[in-house]
Amino acid sequence: MAGLAIVGGSYAALNIASSARQNGYGEDITIFTDEDVLPYHRPPLSKGFLLGSVDRETLPLRGEAFYRDNRIEVVFGARVDQIDRAEQCVETTKGRFGFQQLAIATGTRARRAAIPGIDLEGIVTLRSLADADAIRDRLPHVTSVVIVGGGFIGLEMAASMAKSGFEVTVIEGLDRVLARVTGQTMSTFIEGEFAAHGVRLFCGTAVQAFEGEGGKVRSVLTADGVRHPADMVVLAIGAEPNSELAEPLGLAAPQGVVVDLCGRTADPLIFAAGDCAFGANAYAGRQIRLESVQNATDQGKAAGAAVAGIEAPNTSVPWFWSDQFDLKLQMVGLSEGADREVIRGSLEARKFSIFSLRGDRIAAIDSVNSAGDNMLGRRLLGVAHSVTAEQIADPDFNLRSLMG
Repeated sequence: MAGLAIVGGSYAALNIASSARQNGYGEDITIFTDEDVLPYHRPPLSKGFLLGSVDRETLPLRGEAFYRDNRIEVVFGARVDQIDRAEQCVETTKGRFGFQQLAIATGTRARRAAIPGIDLEGIVTLRSLADADAIRDRLPHVTSVVIVGGGFIGLEMAASMAKSGFEVTVIEGLDRVLARVTGQTMSTFIEGEFAAHGVRLFCGTAVQAFEGEGGKVRSVLTADGVRHPADMVVLAIGAEPNSELAEPLGLAAPQGVVVDLCGRTADPLIFAAGDCAFGANAYAGRQIRLESVQNATDQGKAAGAAVAGIEAPNTSVPWFWSDQFDLKLQMVGLSEGADREVIRGSLEARKFSIFSLRGDRIAAIDSVNSAGDNMLGRRLLGVAHSVTAEQIADPDFNLRSLMG
């Protein structure tokens, strides 16, 4: 019997385990993953790994010695099919295992849509190393790529494909790219950058059908009647939480496994963290589900501490990043409810930050090639401050003075 059983081989899973140990947890820890590799870095999958500049050997978050030294066992190829709360055990493809405490860190799966032709060969998604391997294997036979979705994953894939010399088309259903995560100014800038790199962008456009020949995708038909040639289609239309294990236990909402600031569910023996978790967020002031490495890490640390009986709630300010071509896009905070945008720096020089204000307070900072603003924002947005639009726009104004 494991003292702590962790379901999922994710960032959150590793951080739950390591945090539990760091906070004095002395019982056995077992991670169950349906993959055949140790928890690994996922951002390179859409960029460096896809392009061949990042080796498989560099992907693991921690080496085998870490797990051995911290008495963390990893069971590979072990999909968990059911949690038996009464018996305190998990049913897996590798057998039945007991636990004293349980953590769910199952992440998300790629969202699919009921579109005619969706099952044609060559229509792919990217969430895992296995997905990335499958895409790399296809590339020697590909000339044209259509990316459906203009969010982070879709744009990162589009940039990688364009850099590799493929003909790339991005189809986005909303009226601009990154519409769910940033404002109009940033969207317009990003769209211009992709157009300059030869990527064809179609926003406000719906996919009507995927068309094929011999069972393989050959084109994407959009609602305006246009056919876009495609040897490969990447579906990047969002993700859904893998919360099925928690649903029969009454521990999940439609948005994910429900948790508090310490990663606790309504069952005192069960915890959750990462992309599958939906719960209280100190910065947002409401329940939210965030998909980011930062959130999985910080939420995992809080949950691991709680497993060990230590109260260490996650109160961090959300932040995200995305590398597209030579642009380092970094975001801190949440721009919802902001009433205006202020630009600091130069869009023409491709080095700037867009500050989203809510009254006299900064709600979010979206930066391009301006890492200093992002680093400052991680600290500034977590404390009380007051600022004017004129101060932000003034390059001579020292933003650090707002820290008090």
